[in-house]
Order: sequence, then structure tokens, then C-alpha cells
Amino acid sequence: MVKRGGDTWFFITADYAFGHALERDTAKVVTESGGKVLGSARAPMGGSDFSSFLLQAQSSKAKVIGLANAAADTTNTIKQASEFGITQGGQKLAGLLIFLTDVHSLGLKVAQGLVLTEAFYWDQNEGTRAFSKRFGERMGGSMPTMVHAGVYSAVTHYLKAIVAAKSKEADKVVAQMKAIPTDDPLFGKGQVRADGRHIHNMYLFEVKTPAESKGEWDIYNTLATIPAADAFRPLSEGHCPLVKS
Repeated sequence: MVKRGGDTWFFITADYAFGHALERDTAKVVTESGGKVLGSARAPMGGSDFSSFLLQAQSSKAKVIGLANAAADTTNTIKQASEFGITQGGQKLAGLLIFLTDVHSLGLKVAQGLVLTEAFYWDQNEGTRAFSKRFGERMGGSMPTMVHAGVYSAVTHYLKAIVAAKSKEADKVVAQMKAIPTDDPLFGKGQVRADGRHIHNMYLFEVKTPAESKGEWDIYNTLATIPAADAFRPLSEGHCPLVKS
């Protein structure tokens, strides 16, 4: 987003460890990319009125308002931002942890213009569409989120590792999972690092306007692909005991 011109940020942050960490990590990327953080507002977890925090964000004139929160806190913030006409005024909302099903429940009229990063979208290619069609048939027409796709991908890789290792012993299977590159139609090519993190491309999406959408689940435009090497924290910064120097 900084590279696309969103170089000034204001955060609305859930006031507990998760929100603080989300703001800290995002602010680090913003500043390292040449952007500036103009301020932040700490909102209590589980609150229902975000008006004062949104007004602070609006008055900061930051180009991007980062939502360092999750679940109902995020959706309530987006609803109230729409009521205040914040995005219509030119500021962008960036959802730092939000899922396709959240956006679907909000509706495009409310969520249009929201920018977010996810690992998977059902309508990316033939493979994602085929998987999502099977998922939807079993789940009442709902499309999968990146979590559903991630579970499917992880279990598939685990089973492949069992076959390759010719064993179900945990140590042997985990070693094999790290040795075999990942390659499936949902996440493409990737790898499981020494610290156990799965590295793969990520995607910057923008929620479509109602006029752009061609169907109930036609929700995202793809703005950018973030290469796996750039999308995840480097091994050297993770301080994981599984990583031997």
C-alpha cells in the first residue's frame, strides 16, 4: 500500500497484546517502506462505539487507516466508517486481519474500497475455483476463506510427507514436510521453513463496489501479488529455537 501511494497511516488498535503487536509489526513495515505513522488510537476490545477513534483517524488526514483489530471490532469499525463517509472522503481502510466471510456479511455497499491482505481467494484460478465449488456444495453455497483452504493444503502436504517418509512417526514426517516443496492449486509453490512456517505468496485485495460485482461472492479485485520472500518475517528475526545458527 505504501508503494501504491498510501504513505501516511493512522491506526485504530484493539487495546490488548494482539492489537499492540499488529500495530507494531505493521508500523515497522510502513516506516521501512518510506511511509510515516501519524498516530494511533487504542480502542477497548469488544466495544460497540468506534466513533471517537474514527474521528481521530479522520482528523489526522492519514491516507490509510489501519485496523489493528479483529472479528466484531473490525466489522463494527468498518460499518461506522461507512456511516461517517470516511472512505468517500478519500481515506483508505486497511483491514489487517479480516476474512472473506466478514466482508460478505458486511456487504459491498458498506465494505467497498476496503484493502486487505489474504493468502487465498476462491476466484483466483481454475484450481481455487474447483476446490471452492466442492466446498460450497457441502457448505450451503458459502465460499472458503484462507483458513479453510489452509487446513486443506496443510493436511494434503502432511499426507504426502507420510507417503514420502514411509512412516507416521512425527519427527520423520515433520522433517519430510520441510524437505518437500509445497505445490498445490490453492497456494501454489512454497515451502515449510525450519521454524515450521509455511512460506507462499500473499495477495493485496480491494473490495469491489456493488456495480463491479457480478455475483454474491464476487468480492475482491487483486491489486498486487506479494512474493513469498517479502511476505513473511525473515528467519533471522523470529528467534525460533528450532532454527539452528
